[in-house]
Formats: sequence, structure tokens, C-alpha cells
Amino acid sequence: MNHLKTSIRTKENRKRWNFAIKLILLILLEFIYEGETYLRPLLDNYSLLNHVIRALIFLLSANLIISLGRIITLRLYLQKTAETKVLPNFVVGIGRISGILNSLALLISLMLAFGIRPLEFLTSITIVAAAIALLTKDYITSIVNGLIIMFSEQLEIGDKITIGKNTGFIRDFTLMNTVLKSETGEIIIIPNSMMLTSDVINYSKNNTHQVVFDAEMPYSTDLQLINLEEKLVEVLKQFSDYVILEGAQLNVLERKSDNVLVRYQFPIKSGEKLVESQVRKTINQAFLNWSNEHRKA
Repeated sequence: MNHLKTSIRTKENRKRWNFAIKLILLILLEFIYEGETYLRPLLDNYSLLNHVIRALIFLLSANLIISLGRIITLRLYLQKTAETKVLPNFVVGIGRISGILNSLALLISLMLAFGIRPLEFLTSITIVAAAIALLTKDYITSIVNGLIIMFSEQLEIGDKITIGKNTGFIRDFTLMNTVLKSETGEIIIIPNSMMLTSDVINYSKNNTHQVVFDAEMPYSTDLQLINLEEKLVEVLKQFSDYVILEGAQLNVLERKSDNVLVRYQFPIKSGEKLVESQVRKTINQAFLNWSNEHRKA
């Protein structure tokens, strides 16, 4: 079974317990608000308490409806989607939409808690609302762009991409930005508007992509390119299920006064990020071992 699919189902099962607890709390609040209990005199005498309980009932009701919609949507998605085609960013997108709707519900609940009628309030500030809409137009556009990216199959969390001069692995999608992590560990923030208007190279959508190593080899070492290449191929054989050994090649990029710059590259299956990380460490160690051995010689 797909690990991602299992992980999503496990998290959703935990959230169902939260759903049940909130449902029980809603029933209890509804009973207090509508029933003839010992708290009825307090509700009649203290309007603020009455408004607060009403606001909590609205907030819990809205949250339960949103949660139910999210649970049903994810359940249908997991049932209809093949094991290998489950996209983590779809789950992220559903979570972001739920967050937006819950924020709106919280805002309305605060109005109800202070005795403000939301519809009357909104109609009374029409001009102000229009001004706010103009000021937040760019933010709204970026949020829409973010949702488009999340529900698109073109980009996925974990994909290796290049946009502009930035290359890295997608770590997260937010409503405003796409978060990348470069191979050297830097976090790169790309605005979602830029993601949709710029050329993006997605290496992970190919079956394979090139892994490249550049190294400077001093002339003082007994540098034999054929021997070095054979040594590196020998190291790669332990990853033969993922690396295409026939495509490996060692080339000289530049000759300097005291050293030579060489490049070793080979194709590797895309989507195997943990394996690729191990391969990189192994090849880097092989270069260090080669240099140390020949320096001693």
C-alpha cells in the first residue's frame, strides 16, 4: 500500500475523534442555549453571555460542516485515486481551503459574540469593503494562484524544479508562496504569482534526471581519468537499481595552472530522493578518498 495514502488515512482517523468531541460539545451548548436549564435565568439577564454561547454554537456548527466536507472530499479522493497517483499537495489544498473557511467562521462568530449582525454590518460598510478589496487584490490573486498550484498535477511536494535562477525541492505550498529547499539546504520563497507566470522546469516529471558532480583535482596527484571513472562506476554499482550506469561519464571542464576541474554526471530515476541523497554522499566520499590516496602516493 502507498505510504502516503496510509499516512493520510491515519491522520484523518485521528481528526474524526476531534470531530466527535466537537459534535458532543455542540449538542451540549445547543441544549444550554435552547433548553430550560438552571442557566436560563443567566442567559436572559446577561445578554453578553447569550451572545457568546450563540457565537460558539455558530463557530462549532460551521467548523463541523467544513470538517465533514473535508473528510468526505478526501475519502472520495483516496478511493478514486490510484495508489501511486495520490498527490500530497491536494491534501494541502483542502487544508488551506478549510483554514480560509474556518477563519471566516471565526470572524462572523466574533461579530455575533458582540451582538453585531453580520449581514447588516457588511451592507453598512459597502464602500469600505470595496476599498479593502482593491487594496488586497494582489493578495487575493496570489491566494487563487496558490490554490491552482495545489490542485494541479503539474507540481507536487517533493518535486525538483528550477524557476528563474533558483533550483530546489518543493517543501510546501502556502496560500501566498511556494517554499523550495536547495540542495545546499537554503530555503527559497517563491511568490505563487511568479510560479504561474514564469518558466518552470520540473525534473521529477521525467523518468530520470541528471546528477552532476564537479571536483577540482590537483596536478600533483596521479590523475588518470580512466581509472577515476572506473572507480566511480564501481561505487555506483551498489545503486544499479536506480542509477543508469551506461549513462555515466567523466569529463574535463577546465584546465587551470595548478589543478583541473572535472565533472562526473549520470542519470538517476526521478522520485527517489532518499536514494539520490545517499548516492551524492557516496560519490562525494569517493572523490575525497581518491584525492587522499593519490596525495599520499
